Amino acid sequence: MSRSINRISALTILTALSIAIGLAGCSSSNKREPSKLVSVEEKLSVTSVWSTSVGKSETFIMRPVVAGDYIYTSAGNGLISKIDILSGKKVWEVKAPSDLSSGPGSDGAVIVVGTAKGVVYAYSAQGEKIWEETVGSEVLTEPLVLGGVAVIRTIDNRFFGLDAKTGKRRWSYLRPQTALALRTSFAMVPVAVDAFVTGFSGGKIGVMSLSTGNVLWETSLAYPKGFSEIERMTDVAARPTLVGRRLCAVAFQGRIGCGDLNTGNFTWTKDFSSYTGTAQSQEFVFAADEKSHLVAYRADDGVEVWRNETMTWRDLGEPLAAGRLLVMGDKQGYLHFLEQSSGNPIARIRVDSSAISAAPIIANGLLIIQSRSGSLAAYKPN
Repeated sequence: MSRSINRISALTILTALSIAIGLAGCSSSNKREPSKLVSVEEKLSVTSVWSTSVGKSETFIMRPVVAGDYIYTSAGNGLISKIDILSGKKVWEVKAPSDLSSGPGSDGAVIVVGTAKGVVYAYSAQGEKIWEETVGSEVLTEPLVLGGVAVIRTIDNRFFGLDAKTGKRRWSYLRPQTALALRTSFAMVPVAVDAFVTGFSGGKIGVMSLSTGNVLWETSLAYPKGFSEIERMTDVAARPTLVGRRLCAVAFQGRIGCGDLNTGNFTWTKDFSSYTGTAQSQEFVFAADEKSHLVAYRADDGVEVWRNETMTWRDLGEPLAAGRLLVMGDKQGYLHFLEQSSGNPIARIRVDSSAISAAPIIANGLLIIQSRSGSLAAYKPN
């Protein structure tokens, strides 16, 4: 059986698991109906600043990336755009030679994207294609471009360090395969000028060297359990978050926890399952589980502070903690604003009618959103 058959689509994984291990309680279709929107006592004004179209994500999660005063985006049909943050005007738009399967990575000088056929393209800040390289397998994770290196991660657990200017291969690293893993983006987050943190299948997380690809430390956040391969699948696919040296992460069918970035030792962990990741403030860590139940834990010791179950099955996207706000989108295109201290909703807007899976981005005082149907919009909370 091929790897593409062995792996389970990120779009169908929840349905498969609800049948296999009873996450939904029963197979009745009405169990997955999104809950109705609760009324919101508007305590926050959110002003639309600009909006533009950057192309549909198709079945992939396309996260925009900010570098300097510009936003770079990609679309499933191959469109790559450079957009001025303050005005929303397109500086340029080019089309890659083939369809794209990853969001862009950029350091402001080079923009790198990947395809489902394992081809990587790089463009200059002026929109000119400067190189392409084949890495042999599907690229769903947005490249990490830092320190003159473009790190590419493929669906079969291989990492490649390519020279950002030339595409020449500097190093490669192969992870052991697990029987099943989420077919989704496994985020890579820089933690220093020469290192990045990333999760792995099998419930592990680690820090890797940017210049050599060596694993500096690796630890288990969660442990496979159960009898079937689906039950035993536990992946740290979502984006880890950092506040100072405090690292927080969550595993699908596993645990959520926080610990020390330098050592990889987790101070606390709790049973939890999420594929959308965590958000952190100085006091709290936030995450939404597979049912879109949103939970806040005290970041220092893991004590649960509040739980919001009013958005069940709305398929909440990756969260963002900013100031006193917690912000995330849902599958119907709504953007939810909650108080960090209580979990109470204080504002809600609708970007469009498609899912908002990627986390909002704060840039130049604006909140930037990219939806699955290709809306890129900027808002200003007041």
